[in-house]
Amino acid sequence: MKDKDKNKDKNKKESELMEKIVSLCKRRGFIFQGSEIYGGLAGTWDFGHLGVALKNNIKQSWWKKFVESRRDMYGIDAAILMNPKVWEASGHVAGFLDPTPDGKQFNVMFKTQVGAGEEAMVSYLRPETAQGMFVNFKNTVDAHHPKLPFGMAQIGKAFRNEIAPRDFIFRQREFEQMEIEYFIRPEDWQKYFEYFKDEMLEWMESVGIDMSKVRELEVGDADRAHYSKRTVDFEFDFPFGKKELFGLAYRTDFDLGVHKLEYIDEEKGEKMVPHVIEPSFGVERAILAVLLSAYNEVDPERPFLKFKPNIAPVICAVSPLLKNKPELVEYAEKVFGTLKTEFGRVAWDDNGNIGKRYRRQDEIGTPWCIVIDFDTLTDDTVTIRDRDTGEQERIKVSELISYLKEKLN
Repeated sequence: MKDKDKNKDKNKKESELMEKIVSLCKRRGFIFQGSEIYGGLAGTWDFGHLGVALKNNIKQSWWKKFVESRRDMYGIDAAILMNPKVWEASGHVAGFLDPTPDGKQFNVMFKTQVGAGEEAMVSYLRPETAQGMFVNFKNTVDAHHPKLPFGMAQIGKAFRNEIAPRDFIFRQREFEQMEIEYFIRPEDWQKYFEYFKDEMLEWMESVGIDMSKVRELEVGDADRAHYSKRTVDFEFDFPFGKKELFGLAYRTDFDLGVHKLEYIDEEKGEKMVPHVIEPSFGVERAILAVLLSAYNEVDPERPFLKFKPNIAPVICAVSPLLKNKPELVEYAEKVFGTLKTEFGRVAWDDNGNIGKRYRRQDEIGTPWCIVIDFDTLTDDTVTIRDRDTGEQERIKVSELISYLKEKLN
């Protein structure tokens, strides 16, 4: 086969893969087109029940690793609307520009008004979450008295009036970011840059991103943001090309400098402006990379999502073998209630035969299916089926919680 034909075949398969992902997400309640019943709105997507669960699990995993498990990180949830002077000082009003198709420069911040009538003030929906942390630097220092190095972390919405939103949830007008601003002494920036690079890679692998599709790209001088002295982009091999997944930037003292914020270094007995290392993660891009990494096909008619159990929207599904047998349903309800109370992410499924239930749960990425059958009524054991291997084993009902906890760790 000629190279040209091979490329055509590859592009066709990649296009089909995206279509399959988008179709599965809608069919199974992960992600829907925003405002769909009115023709939609480009660059907006709504997350359904399973999509919300997946999103929350990814965010919770990030928060646990980068905030809860550390002693040097402080969380914040800054307002989306800010005094416009913030964006003037940061350079966004003058320089947050994208070229239009005809070559004119266009500021992609969304304008809005605060107040009414003649006293209304022009403001903006924030285009990034970082500035909300920088303007709260002094508040955090005054409240918690942290010693360098320390960080601030935030998960929150950001908005950009993208000229051409595209590629499903990859490029949107409304999206969510998980970001850290880590404050350091300037002489330590290389050490902490490398440290957070490793931490980011470790987290990606922990949520099931296919690391064979991730590469590090050193961003050149001409392409770096104005505040950055060094930037590494983590690119992912999406079906539509290698594109930025996450980023790591050394922002120097630019942001605290423009906001005229200082820190009293007690160890050296002097005022100084800390420098900043910024690991930045897009929530929706993380979700898309996880979906693409998890997608598998037994055959074209039987896709399944091989989620890691820690981020799967549903940990396990509980089923009575037959839904028209009250004794099986009653027992299954008790098992379901116990597991639901313990884990939360537990589904009830009694629709169709067992084979159809297995396929349905496989498609949404449920790692284990638990079936209550007639043997359960006599020996208090259940069948538990593994999503990835299809293997089944019988275990005692009394051991279910410990069995699942061990698997989840």
